[in-house]
Amino acid sequence: MCYVARKREDQSRMLPHIDGFLANLKAEHYSASTVQNYERHLAVFARFLDETHVPFDKITKQTVVSYKAYLSAGGRNTAKPDNHIQTQLAPCTVNYKLAALRIYLRYLIDIDYPCSLAPEAVKNLKATQKRPQLPGFEDLIRLIEAPAAESNITELRDKAILETLFNTGLKVSELVSLNREEVDLERKRLGLKGKGENTRAVFLSDNTVRWIRCYLQSRRDRFQPLFIRYSGRIDPGESGEKMRLTTRSIQRIVIRYAKRCGLPITATPETLRHCFATYVAGQGTNPVPLRFLLSHESLDTTTRYVHASDKYAEETRRKYHPLAKPA
Repeated sequence: MCYVARKREDQSRMLPHIDGFLANLKAEHYSASTVQNYERHLAVFARFLDETHVPFDKITKQTVVSYKAYLSAGGRNTAKPDNHIQTQLAPCTVNYKLAALRIYLRYLIDIDYPCSLAPEAVKNLKATQKRPQLPGFEDLIRLIEAPAAESNITELRDKAILETLFNTGLKVSELVSLNREEVDLERKRLGLKGKGENTRAVFLSDNTVRWIRCYLQSRRDRFQPLFIRYSGRIDPGESGEKMRLTTRSIQRIVIRYAKRCGLPITATPETLRHCFATYVAGQGTNPVPLRFLLSHESLDTTTRYVHASDKYAEETRRKYHPLAKPA
């Protein structure tokens, strides 16, 4: 283990029952990436306590205030400024780390550990939600059609990925976690495992089914992951878990084709998810089923994903306002 990783692990040991907390997340079927993120976020809090010489059982509301300043300054002690420039963290990034601390404190309370600070005392920073720029429908189609699917299996895979992202609204973490056995091309649906024992059905369009089927028929392996890499070292294992694409790989794929087709804005997998929500909402769907399709816990989250155009807003006004209808 390298020195940096070992030091981070030693600092994390300052947090009581941290191993039990992470094991509990896995038991509740949190995704592996979510568990890793929580572990990393809490390691930052442990480092902060170490640098400020604050024992965990002595943390207070003032500790949280100082921790927010520490995070906002890029993860350094503001009382000890250094000579090199640190990148400041955006409020939404700080809030991710604060959320991890809140959930950890709730776990400690659940196991009757005497906490000196209530989870509710860890309040988020006020963050302005920046709505991403979305491509127009014609630009979006150019992006999805950018891979030369007939040229090689890599481009065929990428075509299936872009079709799946836009036509399902999946999170990129959900996409990379998919296995072949979870794809039912005959019934045109995916079965995603959520928290607890819940399974969420995701429905596939005819076009998505077509491209996933073409991609799978072109493969000569028996690896379990639905989308795999075609560069680097081949995993000799039967499951092919090490061949699975990562979230970062999917991000690079979307960015590459956005540049290839000359998209006027920066596009990411999240852009396609927002496009899915916006275009479905633009057809007049009820927000309740849209919330289900996006796997949101609240309607408030769903509304943040919908970016209504001026044209759609005007059409809605004319359709539903009693005095706006034509005589």
